[in-house]
Amino acid sequence: MAKVLDLYINGEFRSGHGPDTFPVLNPATQDTIVEAPFATADEINEAVEAAKTAFVEWRSVPAPERARLMMKYQMLLKEKQDEIAEILSQETGKTFADAQGDVWRGIEVAEQACNVPAMMMGETSENVARGIDTYSLIQPLGVCVGITPFNFPAMIPLWMFPMAIACGNTFILKPSEQDPMTPNRLVELFYECGFPENLLQLIHGGKDQVNALITHPDTKAISFVGSVAVGQHVYRTGTDSLKRVQCLTGAKNHMVIMPDADKDQAINSLVGSSVGAAGQRCMAISVALFVGSAQQWIPDVAKAMSEVRPGAWDDNGAGYGPQISPQAKARVLDYIEKGKQEGANCLLDGSDCSVDGLPQGNWVGPTLFSDVTPKMTIYTDEIFGPVLVALNADTLEDAISLINANPYGNGTSLFTSSGGAARKFQSEIEVGQVGINIPIPVPLPFFSFTGWKNSFYGDHHVYGKQAIRFYTETKTITARWFSSDAVASANMTIDLK
Repeated sequence: MAKVLDLYINGEFRSGHGPDTFPVLNPATQDTIVEAPFATADEINEAVEAAKTAFVEWRSVPAPERARLMMKYQMLLKEKQDEIAEILSQETGKTFADAQGDVWRGIEVAEQACNVPAMMMGETSENVARGIDTYSLIQPLGVCVGITPFNFPAMIPLWMFPMAIACGNTFILKPSEQDPMTPNRLVELFYECGFPENLLQLIHGGKDQVNALITHPDTKAISFVGSVAVGQHVYRTGTDSLKRVQCLTGAKNHMVIMPDADKDQAINSLVGSSVGAAGQRCMAISVALFVGSAQQWIPDVAKAMSEVRPGAWDDNGAGYGPQISPQAKARVLDYIEKGKQEGANCLLDGSDCSVDGLPQGNWVGPTLFSDVTPKMTIYTDEIFGPVLVALNADTLEDAISLINANPYGNGTSLFTSSGGAARKFQSEIEVGQVGINIPIPVPLPFFSFTGWKNSFYGDHHVYGKQAIRFYTETKTITARWFSSDAVASANMTIDLK
């Protein structure tokens, strides 16, 4: 029988008490690696109570002391990056290089959390009226919750709990049950740095555990990354429960290729951003929008995509790994079939992909459709696989209109050599994250991850300055001291014993 992972509750790593577990499968072989325990209602209540109690003292720890502990943590994460990446590769199927990138983008946010003393500074205005001063304090909320997805089991947890805890909160992490080994290791390393116990609780489970954390009366903020349907549920339930909520959900990201773009750069970027990580990322480019004569490059895109092959995590020649589960593979194959049925031209079909020696893997090969229309299912839906759909537009204005009509607004990019075209695009496009000659424009952590429209539900985005606003509350104080107070205090005798 496979090992059952521990939970971290009330100051200790320990076995769960519940009868239910979830098998964590190697996506390349279907072998069970470990079992993830599903926490009971009592265990969740105990975790929340422990985090609530720890918050009372942690909120009073000076911000520079919190930052010093976070400095130790980000240094340890760097030392252990390859170890974490190997764990991540085995449970997600990602190539080792891709897994290293997953870990590193999380480390960058942990680095930014070390700047918390400056980011939590309030504002002061002297003499707003005669003898009256006004100033603000930035204070933590309490117990925060993070519900994270399977596709980035290191990066996305690290987008959340380092910032929340550096701000003076405590945190409960509920990672995806499909790849919980990486989050477990992140929590182990956290406590190796000397953080006080109970600042970070670790709960495993499924939808029942998610709902229990969202609706618990003592949790104050919910951070979620996942599907649109679940994100909408989390947002509605969380806000109804008077929580502060941020939900990062679906996407349909377009890359616009102008005729004056650098052809080789545009094609290489398009291929890597569409099939990398097996297409299982919310910032993947899934729509190629060719403007004018650039549509002549579609056969070249097909050739370049055909040269990319999936493989095991330790295969140095593999471009990407398998889908996370058989169910995920079946979903992608169903979309490929729908594309054919709806009349799109399947220039490259990855449906029958196989990898030597790994017949049970969840493999889907690079897939490219042309002659796609905006009404086709493969355009309207997020496929979350290595599937790229190509559309044509007569002008840049037409391309902008098409993208702005899409209900999602996570990311987009433009490849061009024209500064005027780039400025028009970045000004008029209704998408939160824009790349100019960059395929996947994920901002560095001193900015924030800023999806728009149906790609995000909430008021404040993850990491960067907006994370500080999300994980804290502002208290404004207006004070007046009378001149007689100064005279009285001068005559006071203070006993300092």
